[in-house]
Amino acid sequence: MKTILAVLGDIYHRADMAEDALRRAAEPLGDVALQPADEDRLAEELEAMPDAVVMFKMDRRGPGDDTRWLTTPVQERIARYVERGGSWLAWHSGLACRDPDGPYVHMLRGRFLRHPDGERIVRYSGVPDGFGLAPAQPFEIMDEHYFTECDTAATNVFLRSASADGEAAAGWAHRHGQGKVCCFAPAHGPGGLAHEGVEDALGRILRWLLE
Repeated sequence: MKTILAVLGDIYHRADMAEDALRRAAEPLGDVALQPADEDRLAEELEAMPDAVVMFKMDRRGPGDDTRWLTTPVQERIARYVERGGSWLAWHSGLACRDPDGPYVHMLRGRFLRHPDGERIVRYSGVPDGFGLAPAQPFEIMDEHYFTECDTAATNVFLRSASADGEAAAGWAHRHGQGKVCCFAPAHGPGGLAHEGVEDALGRILRWLLE
């Protein structure tokens, strides 16, 4: 049995929708258990060395509370988990960290910068990569178009996004220490999270992380 620790949901992103999308993507992989976790227990949960961790949560606690939960000690614990052989997926809002020089962004080798207001049609296209993560076919969804910064020389970009607002790296992966890191920008709303293109891409990512 493989265990995926899932830290899901924030003031702008519903945990139940993300969990449903993860469960659909993980189902073909067989004996996989999805274990929801709270951000305040994350450092403790990482001590058990789960097979993979998925973070779909921004670095902000909630409405009217602008404090960060992704503090430097938490970032350091995440980086140690991956360096020791853990697998990490920073998914959509999990790319949003307000400490650009900290251990978390260093481990990700990139981060969310901004998105235009509202959703628009975003086209996602695969880029050949060394891990087999690129989706078989491009797909289009209504989505927040995440613009990112990514150290493309230090990672493997497998997905790019394009809309009327421009283009960006939307998926990249690499090894970090003894572990694996993947960053995946789509998707925001129920239509995008339920799209077969997103499901296929998530399935490929989870399979790689759990290998």
